[in-house]
Amino acid sequence: MNAVVDDELWSAVGDPMRRRMLDLLLTEGGGTATTLSGRLPVTRQAVAKHLGVLDRVGLVHVTPSGRERRYEVDEAQLARAVAQLSSVGAAWDARLGRIKRIAEAVHRSQEG
Repeated sequence: MNAVVDDELWSAVGDPMRRRMLDLLLTEGGGTATTLSGRLPVTRQAVAKHLGVLDRVGLVHVTPSGRERRYEVDEAQLARAVAQLSSVGAAWDARLGRIKRIAEAVHRSQEG
C-alpha cells in the first residue's frame, strides 16, 4: 500500500475519539452511530463523521441495518495499523538509542 493511504490510516487512528469508537465497536461486536453516540460525549452527527473516516481507511465495514448503518471493525486492517505503529516505534527506539550513545560519547570526551 502506498504512503498516502498509510498517512490516512495513521491520521484516522491518531484521533482519540476514533480510537475510543474502535474500542467500543470491538468490545460490543459492532454498533450504529446512534448506539455509539449514546456512549460518547459527542453528537450522533459527530459520531457518523468519525465513522466515515474509519470507513474510508478500511478500519470498519458498514452494513445497512434497517434505517441505520451498522459498523464493525475490520480486524485485519486494524492489525495492519498496529503492526505499522509497532514498526515505527521500534525504529524510533533504535534512533533514540543511537542518539543516547553519541551524547554519552561526547560527554565522555569532554570529561577526559
